[in-house]
Amino acid sequence: MDTKLPWVAVVDDEDSIRRALLRLLRSAGIPARAFDGADSFLAALADGAPCCALLDVHMPGRSGLDLLALLAREAPGTGVIIMTGHHTPEEYARAQQYRPLAYLHKPMNDLQLLTAIGTVCPSWSLP
Repeated sequence: MDTKLPWVAVVDDEDSIRRALLRLLRSAGIPARAFDGADSFLAALADGAPCCALLDVHMPGRSGLDLLALLAREAPGTGVIIMTGHHTPEEYARAQQYRPLAYLHKPMNDLQLLTAIGTVCPSWSLP
């Protein structure tokens, strides 16, 4: 994939979630890359940052919230959408410190997700 073009990162340790999100994004014409954790995603940033990153909160190693804080400092132009299957008020409050585009509960509403992505990657229209 040419990472000079706008793209979306999907960072989730669950393979089935990554595949489903890639399928959704690609069906909407959105170039996307999937990563099984924060470290593999961070290594890919050397090739350029995505316009948007979908981050799972609960992952081994660095959490999606840790990655959100890092992106706020290192790649402030990257919009972030937080995804969680186990919402807690504490995690929500921590995420809000860094102003993510959205804080979504799994399973997510496809239209809500695509609309949030469209706010930072406006070159794509919704299906």
